[in-house]
Amino acid sequence: MKLVVQRVIKCDLKIDRKIFSSIGCGMVVFIGISKEDNFSLLNKLATKISKLRIFNDEFGKMNKNINEINGEILLVSQFTLCADTKKGNRPSFIGAANPEYAIKIYNSFIEELKKIIITKIQIGKFGADMKINLINDGPVTIILEN
Repeated sequence: MKLVVQRVIKCDLKIDRKIFSSIGCGMVVFIGISKEDNFSLLNKLATKISKLRIFNDEFGKMNKNINEINGEILLVSQFTLCADTKKGNRPSFIGAANPEYAIKIYNSFIEELKKIIITKIQIGKFGADMKINLINDGPVTIILEN
């Protein structure tokens, strides 16, 4: 599993030109689920996200986590994070989990986050063509892998 976490000021996610989800200050988490991933990773990664100290304290240092700032999360499935680019110029996605399995992991991850995060959690629509407009704060972008 690969997660790309971006600290944001705000984010809007559109499907068919209509806002589907939006958040204010917080983080956008893109999740790529591979064939090898399993449910045992979910609590560990949700806890890691909840404890990531990527938000500034009163001294401008990254010392606060999402719960301490009452930040929001937007979780977006993104199979392209599982791309293999070692050969050629066209990415291979054979390492990505099949959609039937990946959506189960994705939905379970949402439930794990809801147990740990005290504020709003928004989601994208699994498998949809989404347009994401975000303002990355910092910029701060963190990659988490299992």
